[in-house]
Amino acid sequence: MPFTYGFSLHVTVYVDPDYIDRFFAAFNPVFKKALCEPECTFFGVYHNPKERGKISWVEDWKQSPEWFLQNQITKGYYREYLAITEPMFTKQGEYQFLERVGPDYFMVNGALFPQWRV
Repeated sequence: MPFTYGFSLHVTVYVDPDYIDRFFAAFNPVFKKALCEPECTFFGVYHNPKERGKISWVEDWKQSPEWFLQNQITKGYYREYLAITEPMFTKQGEYQFLERVGPDYFMVNGALFPQWRV
């Protein structure tokens, strides 16, 4: 199924709070490598301070979810990350692929993040 305006991947993982620093030590290289991929247009990481260990992120990609599953997630750096982090998870993570509605409903405010200005 083609996603005309690309897609957004929303992921939530549940990390044992004792391993949060180790989780981010393994996650950070993947985050940086994904940002360098030409198809990646956005990557933001979030947490709820009231639920320590619940970590979510949003990735936006120019391609389709099928492309992502065949060409991106299969890269070696994802396998390494999962081998290290999966034992830290306290329960099954969640993910969903969402299609962007279109350019009329997408904006990044450069005033909030001056380094993002084009």
